[in-house]
Amino acid sequence: MPIQYLSDDTAPLFAESTGSKKIGELLWGDHLDVIQTGASRTEVRARGKKGWVNNSAIGNNSLLEIYIIDVGQGDGILIRTPDDRHVMIDGGYKRTSQPSGKNAADFVDWKFAKDYRQTQIRLDAMIVSHCDADHYGGLADLLDVAQNSELDAQDVRVENFYHAGIGWWINPANNKRWLGPTTPDKRFLTQLVGSRTKVVNALKPNANPKLQGEWAGMLKNVTQSKTLAGTPTPIKRLSQNDEYLPGFEPGASLVSMKVLAPIETDVNNAAALYNLDSRDSINTNGNSILLRLDFGRSRILLTGDLNMKSQRQLLDDYMGNRIELQCDVAKACHHGSDDVSYEFLAAVRPAATIISSGDNEGHDHPRPAIVAASATTGYLEISNDKLITPLVYSTEIARSSNLGKPSKVTIADPAGDTVIDEANLATVTVDAKVTKAGDLNPTTVKRKLDKTYIVAGLIYGLVNIRTDGNTILCATMNEKDSTWNVRKFQSRF
Repeated sequence: MPIQYLSDDTAPLFAESTGSKKIGELLWGDHLDVIQTGASRTEVRARGKKGWVNNSAIGNNSLLEIYIIDVGQGDGILIRTPDDRHVMIDGGYKRTSQPSGKNAADFVDWKFAKDYRQTQIRLDAMIVSHCDADHYGGLADLLDVAQNSELDAQDVRVENFYHAGIGWWINPANNKRWLGPTTPDKRFLTQLVGSRTKVVNALKPNANPKLQGEWAGMLKNVTQSKTLAGTPTPIKRLSQNDEYLPGFEPGASLVSMKVLAPIETDVNNAAALYNLDSRDSINTNGNSILLRLDFGRSRILLTGDLNMKSQRQLLDDYMGNRIELQCDVAKACHHGSDDVSYEFLAAVRPAATIISSGDNEGHDHPRPAIVAASATTGYLEISNDKLITPLVYSTEIARSSNLGKPSKVTIADPAGDTVIDEANLATVTVDAKVTKAGDLNPTTVKRKLDKTYIVAGLIYGLVNIRTDGNTILCATMNEKDSTWNVRKFQSRF
């Protein structure tokens, strides 16, 4: 059956070929799997549902689609290019450390199995921006064959895996984790994760150097992954020396993907990365992959967890060429942390900033000063006394839940159900396992049922970015009726 695409900003998905009953609302660029065409409406499958769309809302223009997935604390991004290639960047914490039990792996599974109706998840590239668990956990879940039952898709194939180079190793001096040795002047980190062969060797029981902990488990899953052809997935470290993500150079793809960081330096004929600080977290975050997507006149910048020290260094590295950092849309650095250079934000100057932040975590992201800075450094456009840009989105703010109070409990029993009415709910005690974001183990809490709320509905705070290379659309879903809140502006490059 032919694939077409929604050409309007939004359009109803109707239950029948005539009438006004709606079963959903579609968004610009949504895939329409055509079943049959009628006089005024076409029957399609879209977003996992079967329904009818007005013919006037259907076109053939495939868009660049970027999904900033609500993974709570962490990052998770899925990219679909107009020529139907898919790149996944980061995935949030692993499921077992997620309060909701979900991460980016579940969204990607929904996209392929329900929306595309495919039995196999096929990624042209999988990228982990850096080696922190709130970025790679969902990737490990997706590749872990032991979790196949968690997916509706039957298989996952990854054509290429990319990483930033900094990794967690076992320190031979004390058997604790570290980022490896530095140059004598402590300016550079010299022990980098490398290609597939080096990764396989560093996972062996007697390896020296040896990869450590959850990061080692993540890379072990990568070494077990396969390409569509059934060969082992290649593994590669990225830096600015690559210039572009392999296969996504200008001319090789409708969307080029430029690698702006981490910045690699040659030390004694070997690659090294900046040792930005004595604190490990500054180095893992600061050496994140910085990727810029270019499509037509549109630019989207994906920043990982860059921090002030790395941003100050990037401003120096791109001195005289800072236009490379400018964009229409930026995924905010480090979840809205205030460890950010204001000058760097001013150099980026996005029309829209997307902050991936999470509930139920102790980092208090996004910080008020960064929300304000994202606005004051953003590209200003006003039309008819209305603000067009800058726009600031947060996955945490876009998330919503519908809470309800229990009114009756029914315990099914073949011999006769037991019913506890509202007046007696105080006699029922509920034990619940609560997992805070990133925690390894849940905490058990007890609550009286009459004092407990239940989640009757949940809208994840996913932020959609779509563009035809000229117009950019940002959209989030409304809780009340599952319609779309849409903002549009023009690309400026």
